[in-house]
Amino acid sequence: MQQLLPVAIRGVLPKEVRNTIIRLCYFFNSICSKIIDPSKLQQLQDEVIVTLCLLEKYFPPAFFDVMVHLTVHLPREIKFCGPVWLRWMYSMERYMKILKGYVRNRHRPEGCIIECYIAEEAVEFCSEYLANARTIGVPKGIEERIESRSGFKVIPINYKTLCEAHYYVLQNTTVVDPYMCEHLSFVRTLHPMKAKNEKWLQAEHKRSFSSWFKRKIETELARPENTISQQIRWLAHEPKREVLSYSGYGIGGYYYNTSDHDSRSTTQNSGVMVEAESLHMSTAKDKNPIYANMLYYGVIEDIWELNYTQFKIPVFRCKWVDNKGGVKVDENGFTLVDLNKEGDPNDQFIFASQAKQVFYVNDPNGGRWSVVLTTKPKLYDRGDVCDNIEETPSFSRGLPESDDIDNEDVAYVREDCEGIYVEEDTTSRKKRKMT
Repeated sequence: MQQLLPVAIRGVLPKEVRNTIIRLCYFFNSICSKIIDPSKLQQLQDEVIVTLCLLEKYFPPAFFDVMVHLTVHLPREIKFCGPVWLRWMYSMERYMKILKGYVRNRHRPEGCIIECYIAEEAVEFCSEYLANARTIGVPKGIEERIESRSGFKVIPINYKTLCEAHYYVLQNTTVVDPYMCEHLSFVRTLHPMKAKNEKWLQAEHKRSFSSWFKRKIETELARPENTISQQIRWLAHEPKREVLSYSGYGIGGYYYNTSDHDSRSTTQNSGVMVEAESLHMSTAKDKNPIYANMLYYGVIEDIWELNYTQFKIPVFRCKWVDNKGGVKVDENGFTLVDLNKEGDPNDQFIFASQAKQVFYVNDPNGGRWSVVLTTKPKLYDRGDVCDNIEETPSFSRGLPESDDIDNEDVAYVREDCEGIYVEEDTTSRKKRKMT
């Protein structure tokens, strides 16, 4: 709830009230983390005190019961007892629902629960000794779907798109890095007059590297004593024109779908985010651009497996959002993207292993913007239970400021509805005086 509520109230409440509720959600999102820095507990304590003071300004006294007050003691409880997720009762409550489902005779609920529990435990114990047996109680969607593939078909792609995907594979493969540096030096030597123009140099390097790399490896393979590995040998040849295309692909604890599949589904699994190093220029005529890491957001258009004969490499062809005018961070720390503003159409591919899944929620304020919500992968070990220790990412990048705590211009009463005026009863007062 602390992830979705701040998005839902973006366009329905006044700014001061909205920021106060977001601060409270930020607090609960922090204390529910699996890893908590003890040195930051005092800061959380101070923040929740300020948040409760703000709540007292905008909400009536009837809102404040003992449960609201107990939030002040949560950081101190974490300090003594450890993270909250080790002690909360959500898992017990879910298991109580399972036990209640065992009841078939309402006059003997305990007996029904015991009988079904023993039967399930016995069958599960026997299944450990059976090959290819499915464990009882583990749905297929959790254990197998995250590593499955769907919508398989073989399709031909045009040569230009294939070369673009092939260059991305070469550019992001570690064993090819020495050849990339060698080719850059070769291009600088071949064109000394244009070598100072970094933008032209990178464009020429991208255009000619694949063919140069193929000739280079063929020359080295002609030597009797060469040390070319099988991976480099097959990478030097372009992948086959026919690629394996999927509508769904599971990797790294995430399950992805193409945008075409999402358009026919009620769920969304096509949003991706990747952190990459890119070339940045101040103007179109900038001849000395710099490299910097940036976050890129987009949606998956196609899921392909490039066939290099001896191995296959899964890649995503994505429609990326232009970072110049299509991505912004608002005052509350939410990342907003405009999915209609497309980035460079000549740089579409990423490795499937590089992607991180995100979800896009339409901004309640309206317009063309969507709020980015991140998630964590679902990782399960086939043997021992292996829980992913990664954090649940925060909904925003920062805490809303509390500068308005001393702002006297802010009303202490609600102004969005009319109040009820109660007249003073003067007759009862006169009767008291007479007695």
